[in-house]
Amino acid sequence: MQQQLAHFSEQLKIYFNTPKMLFTSWTEAFAELNRHVSSKSCLIFLDEISWMSSGADTFSSELKASWDMLFKKKNKLVFVIAGSVSSWIEENILQNSNFLGRVTLNLRLDELPLSDFGKFWRSRGSTISTFNLVKTGTVFGGVPLYLELQNPQESVEQNLNRLCFKKSGPLVEEFDKIFSDIFSRRGPIYKRIVGALILRPMTHSEIAKALGTEKSGALSKYLADLVQSGFLSADTTYDFKGAPTKLVQYRVCDNYTRFALKYIEPNKKKILEGSFHFGSLEGLPGWSSIFGLQFENLILKNKNLILNRLQVDQSKVLACSPFVQRKTNKNKGGCQIDLLIVLKNYHIYLCEIKLQAKISNQVIEDIKQKMAVLKRPKIYTLQPVLIYGGELSHKVKSSEDWLRLISIEDLFE
Repeated sequence: MQQQLAHFSEQLKIYFNTPKMLFTSWTEAFAELNRHVSSKSCLIFLDEISWMSSGADTFSSELKASWDMLFKKKNKLVFVIAGSVSSWIEENILQNSNFLGRVTLNLRLDELPLSDFGKFWRSRGSTISTFNLVKTGTVFGGVPLYLELQNPQESVEQNLNRLCFKKSGPLVEEFDKIFSDIFSRRGPIYKRIVGALILRPMTHSEIAKALGTEKSGALSKYLADLVQSGFLSADTTYDFKGAPTKLVQYRVCDNYTRFALKYIEPNKKKILEGSFHFGSLEGLPGWSSIFGLQFENLILKNKNLILNRLQVDQSKVLACSPFVQRKTNKNKGGCQIDLLIVLKNYHIYLCEIKLQAKISNQVIEDIKQKMAVLKRPKIYTLQPVLIYGGELSHKVKSSEDWLRLISIEDLFE
């Protein structure tokens, strides 16, 4: 706490050209800050709030008291707190009854949507194809920093090699830095959890089993932190009335995180020695499976674009998420649907998400199998949809009379 207070004092000295002060509490520090806030329009922005609060159990209560007694009296003051550990803000501010009625805006910064993702690249003079644009997104997602680091005049592979597989690459150690900055000493625990989910989504119980531990409240807390921080998504399966079921699967939803754990971390020693050779994404072990999972992430983060393409009124949507049906004696079998959209007008879109250079006839059989086993009320109309990137076989192309096709090009329009 004393280190944080000393740093805060140093910032006050820099901003206001005052002597450096020694604070013994955050109440004192905030009082000094308030002394410099004028009655004119003013912005106070406290970044990485979870680090500021390190070692101070009373930080949030001191912040609340300082707001009530000092800051809120300044009518033109905008007071902002921010942080990469969004779970800290959720627990200590948003869900803290002390701050009830005091929060006027809650912003969560998400990745760029696919539509802006394309504009970003092409505004920099790139003639990159849509397929390669999405291919880049399967590694970096829509994180602006990762996009800014890329040279639009280089190929996908050249950018990847420079950023991730050269010892001077800025993203070689990015993953470890992120976890260290966000989760501090608990970083290795969170890293193990995310690592267990690289290849497939899992339930709480399956994650506990994979980690060799018990299903517990502590694990639930870790999972909630990872969801809040944007590393994992908790996908709830909804019934056909739009009500959540007890079935929740966790998946890695940050593309760089999965890529780093699968390909950078295991090869880091060689990368830092300068002895790792990267040829192409297709040459990486298991890439075809990872490629599909990463593409699913991109689509699921851009569900609004899918709904718009299907001309769906979002007020009519009961459920729009991945769907899992477990095999029981009362159904025809189990199935996992990439995206199931259930509407109030008794219409269902069963969406298959596929990214391959060449998409074969097998995708038709996969969709028909899921349609056959999906247990649903007879009143519902079932419409299959293929969301794809790549070249379709002739048979798939000619299936448009019953299969709705949405290409990645459609999503960039």
